[in-house]
Amino acid sequence: MKTGTLILTVAAQTLVPLQILFSLFLLLRGHDEPGGGFIAGLVVAGAFALHQFVNGPQATRRLLRVDPRDCIGIGLLLGVGSAFPAWWQGEPFLTAQWWDVMGLKLSTPLIFDIGVYLVVLGSVLTAVITLTEVDKDET
Repeated sequence: MKTGTLILTVAAQTLVPLQILFSLFLLLRGHDEPGGGFIAGLVVAGAFALHQFVNGPQATRRLLRVDPRDCIGIGLLLGVGSAFPAWWQGEPFLTAQWWDVMGLKLSTPLIFDIGVYLVVLGSVLTAVITLTEVDKDET
């Protein structure tokens, strides 16, 4: 069931993919420059919230393919897990570690930012979807 107006529907078709791409840019740009997991998570949550306002909560759940609460759990695991590689190397807890994997530079700060991204996405969408579903149940 579509819930948005024609203008909102057309705008969402353009804005949702752009917001998702911009959130990935912010996530990857993150750690040393403005950006990072928190703001990128807010931007992508805004994209999915816009999708929900147009198409309803069930369509947004289908688009996500993962329950938002699972995103919170996975994000927390990544965030906590990013602390251990330094500890295993005998360095102080939470010291940044960098690896070169097939020409890609991976790091524990990136893993931490991805965890924050998923926690923020899951938290915001859990709240927004739950509020929308509760509102529809009461009417």
